[in-house]
Amino acid sequence: MSRDAGAGLHAHPGLDAHAHHGDLAPADVPVDVDAPDWQTKLREGGYRLTAQRQLVLEAVSRLGHATPEDICVEVRSTAHAVNISTIYRNLELLEELGLVAHAHLNHGAPTYHATTEEPHVHLVCSRCDAVQPVSTELVADVVARLGQERGFRVDVRHVTFSGLCKDCS
Repeated sequence: MSRDAGAGLHAHPGLDAHAHHGDLAPADVPVDVDAPDWQTKLREGGYRLTAQRQLVLEAVSRLGHATPEDICVEVRSTAHAVNISTIYRNLELLEELGLVAHAHLNHGAPTYHATTEEPHVHLVCSRCDAVQPVSTELVADVVARLGQERGFRVDVRHVTFSGLCKDCS
């Protein structure tokens, strides 16, 4: 029986903030969901790139930081019968395989983005809701200090700073 039949992975490994630093990739760069490594990751996990998975990957790539509801609206523009539970199931699987990541940018639903982007933390304006990704290098000292002093390993994919953006301050 293939894993596509419903079995899922449940490990969500942390990300070492010092593993890779660099400039952020532009958010509007399209991700090639047909790229061999995407298909390879799915195959290695016992899955295949179904039409629905491809639509979800394309929507996440196009939208950037988007909620499952936003992704569903985008997917439904092509495949009208796709329901929200299908979106959630595919997002969970794609995250477990390391193809997408989620962040909690506010008190609502998590947002998802492609893991082809450089690792980043999020600056969220509490007035206009603008989201600005910034390099993990900005918080590297704090992450290292928490590791050294507390033995705590920060998953920087989930770090969000709330405040006011330059335009709102």
